[in-house]
Amino acid sequence: MTNVHSPQVFAEACERRSVERRVFDWRTVLYGFIRSRRHCHRRSEDGEILFVDRHHPWLFFLAVGTMLLSATDAMLTLRLLEVGFFEANPLMAATMERGTTMFAATKMAMTGVGILMLVYLARTRFLDRVRAGVFLTGLFLFYACVICYEVVNLLGMS
Repeated sequence: MTNVHSPQVFAEACERRSVERRVFDWRTVLYGFIRSRRHCHRRSEDGEILFVDRHHPWLFFLAVGTMLLSATDAMLTLRLLEVGFFEANPLMAATMERGTTMFAATKMAMTGVGILMLVYLARTRFLDRVRAGVFLTGLFLFYACVICYEVVNLLGMS
């Protein structure tokens, strides 16, 4: 029978507490995506939780809104190209040479991957100052300004 106060039992208990059992890998991400539950702290010593399963509804609005604005931008860009404008972004101009389907697919893929990364990292801080979620707001506002610019140019053509 082991004594609860023996040095061996005490050493094992300390060893168990010092080893970090929580591992973060792709299995964790996939399992968390399928069975999302975490939206607050489990332990008081965890500090600020960065990666959550449930995000604020505002992030959902920004993500969906930015994708819709990106799709609208693609359609308006194609319309402006028909009336004589040119694509200012060299990367998009290069994909435009391969056809409109390639242009639209590349634009949606790049925007979608960027949005996914920004939502995933929404609570982290960039340069220890600004939360990454602010960049999603900036992306949304950027696309809104681009859409306004394109609409003004299309209305000016007619």
